[in-house]
Amino acid sequence: MMNQLNTLPRRRYTAGPTPLHPLDRLSDTLGGPRIFMKRDDALGLTGGGNKTRKLEFLVADALEAGADTLITTGAIQSNHCRLTLAAAVQEGLQCRLVLQERVPGSYDPSASGNNLLYHLLGAEEIQVVDQIDKAPEAMEAMARALEAQGRKGYVIPTGGSNPLGTMGYVLCAEEVASQALDQGLRIDHLVCASGSGGTHAGLLAGFHATRRSIPVTGISVSRLRDEQEPLVRDLTLESLGRLGVKEPLPGMAVRVRDDFLGAGYSLPTPEMVEAVKLLARKEGILLDPVYTGKAMSGLIGMIREGRFQEEENVVFLHTGGGPALFADPDLLLS
Repeated sequence: MMNQLNTLPRRRYTAGPTPLHPLDRLSDTLGGPRIFMKRDDALGLTGGGNKTRKLEFLVADALEAGADTLITTGAIQSNHCRLTLAAAVQEGLQCRLVLQERVPGSYDPSASGNNLLYHLLGAEEIQVVDQIDKAPEAMEAMARALEAQGRKGYVIPTGGSNPLGTMGYVLCAEEVASQALDQGLRIDHLVCASGSGGTHAGLLAGFHATRRSIPVTGISVSRLRDEQEPLVRDLTLESLGRLGVKEPLPGMAVRVRDDFLGAGYSLPTPEMVEAVKLLARKEGILLDPVYTGKAMSGLIGMIREGRFQEEENVVFLHTGGGPALFADPDLLLS
């Protein structure tokens, strides 16, 4: 596996491994299992977050292709758009964004949070579309416009979630396993947010490729399970193919919970609000309302359902997203 990865160009945006540490106060509050957090909110680039790992491969590929502009898409408060723009700044590239107004009437050009950072970091162009499926066409139109000007754009999909981007989380799976070995820690389960699918799929591919039987549950933040599981499975299989792994993926490897999604992507739930407040007040750690808040509400819900034994060790992957807390502060002030 590592031989395959070593042939890929890669930029480095983080100095070393992100921390893996216990959340003992949270574990005590919930009555077990012992919860550990993988702090990918501490990754490099502006504000941190999981997309940084994917961008190390995607931006390297863009540079190899001779691109002068990164083009990507995401929701109106997209962490991925923020981090792609930050990578462009660091590399001396331009960046154009297509924002998806997934909730009608929700785009506010003067909003705080990630929207403020788009402007502060100097996005060259921001275009808003009112449907997710319009985003690919809008990005291709941007690329054609650049070509007409003698420039070259590089299109990155939502969340950086393609087989190249997932390589970042293939490596993260290896990083987690190495840290667990150093700490003498047996990992019984890993829980993460499952959105565009690249993080979830990369972890599955990484653990499978190295024959580590660590179950991964993705808490869906955007789709129902019958849509999300095939998406993650397909991306996992494509990633394994890229790694040259021939061993079949077990049928039950892809696990998604959609019962913490609520009414839909970015729409708050009482359980999410509880989770965000609980982590802040017990561990001093900030979650965001769209991804990690819902994912943590899923982990808390699974614990309350009795899904884990008290002596088990569960890792929660913190995928970042802190700036989104400031987009709607009233949500958490009650």
